[in-house]
Amino acid sequence: MREISLTEVEGLVGTEVGVSDWLTVDQPMIDLFAKATHDHQFIHVDPERALAESPFGGTIAHGFLTLSLLSAMNFDCVPRIREQTMGINYGFDRIRFMSPVRSGSRIRGHFTLAETRFRGAGMLMTTYDISIEIENEKKPALTAIWITIVQFDPKDRPEGV
Repeated sequence: MREISLTEVEGLVGTEVGVSDWLTVDQPMIDLFAKATHDHQFIHVDPERALAESPFGGTIAHGFLTLSLLSAMNFDCVPRIREQTMGINYGFDRIRFMSPVRSGSRIRGHFTLAETRFRGAGMLMTTYDISIEIENEKKPALTAIWITIVQFDPKDRPEGV
């Protein structure tokens, strides 16, 4: 994993800063997510019924499962900021579920740093344009604008910002 300094972050705005490794979204993962969220809709957890009654040819991952995997993908590929003491998920401005993730599919995240803004003495707000690619599919599983906060010791704040 690449490590960068707070002083380098702004220079990365507008660039793809990371592409994660592939993750396999299999039926056991989907079933665990269904159990955790109490979302047992047949298109997620009943392979035979999903094959017979859905247009997807089998079960698909919950959209929120795919979205939740962004944290792991981010950790896998986005450069770590050397001065960071903690990362905070601030939220999303837009999420669009573009294509279903079929059970057994592999997905990976693409992270483009869209904006940075220092807030307070020890916080940097970062905005990423996100796309989750499905292997061998033309359309992404989802696109989103994700906002995070990098917390750091105020003594490490670059001068002039």
